[in-house]
Amino acid sequence: MRDGPAIELTDLTKRYGPVMGVDRLSLTVHTGEVFGFLGPNGAGKTTTLRCLTGLLRPSEGRVRVLGLDPVGDHLRVAPHMGYLPGELRLHPELSGAETLDLLAALQGAPVPRRRELCDRLGLSGAVLARPVGGYSRGMKQKLGLVQAMQHDPRLVVLDEPTEGLDPLVQETFFTLLAEAADAGRTVLLSSHILPEVQRTCGRVAIVRDGRLVTVESVAGLREARARRIGLAFADGLGRRTLGDADRWAPHWQGDRVELLVPPSEVVDALRALLELPVKDVTVEEAGLDEAFLDLYRDGGPREGP
Repeated sequence: MRDGPAIELTDLTKRYGPVMGVDRLSLTVHTGEVFGFLGPNGAGKTTTLRCLTGLLRPSEGRVRVLGLDPVGDHLRVAPHMGYLPGELRLHPELSGAETLDLLAALQGAPVPRRRELCDRLGLSGAVLARPVGGYSRGMKQKLGLVQAMQHDPRLVVLDEPTEGLDPLVQETFFTLLAEAADAGRTVLLSSHILPEVQRTCGRVAIVRDGRLVTVESVAGLREARARRIGLAFADGLGRRTLGDADRWAPHWQGDRVELLVPPSEVVDALRALLELPVKDVTVEEAGLDEAFLDLYRDGGPREGP
């Protein structure tokens, strides 16, 4: 198993009869990065993940995971990859411990991190002895995270990993991601919760209708997109006309208003706004959610770095 990118997709195409699931998708994920994979429902995310984990065979194109074909070389790839699917289905009659044993056998690898992960995620011995059919959604999700990481894989693919987790467990999960990156592991994270992608990922790919829209750093996406300008007014009168600044779609809450302004227009916006009776002003980068929406409004696929 050679060194190099953790994931290489070259013109990946997957058709379901006449329906195109993924269309000529090319993407590289480097070793040691936490990489976000974003798109709305039906964009092709799950199909892509299933192709790179060897669960689906591409119609066309090339997939390499840790330098190997995840279908043809599945037995060589599996011990080094962990996968949490977005729709986790477990055998309800098996206990948590039996479930972890079964999935470890399918992965074909020892599980040096099982006990540590169970302890950190709050899966006690008593919980693991119970049938999975009696687990809550959050407990099943924690079990899914353990099975994806218990063998300390070089690559972890996570599809909506925080579904059902309470805030404290989510914090533990974010710590685990940071530790994985520090240890040189690679994480591919697909999530619709954009703030958690913004928090954990260095780069993201955004797909739409099975095609790549962009690949860019999270910082770069935010830097290139709108700034959020917030204003509070000293007279307390609330909603009013903002003159030329009304073109930046003001959003009012009481006597406070927020506008999303393109970076090149921030100075002009502030000049116009500060002629009003303002008592407080803030300017900050928009979040990843605004960048994501901007890209979807803008139109077709584009090149990324």
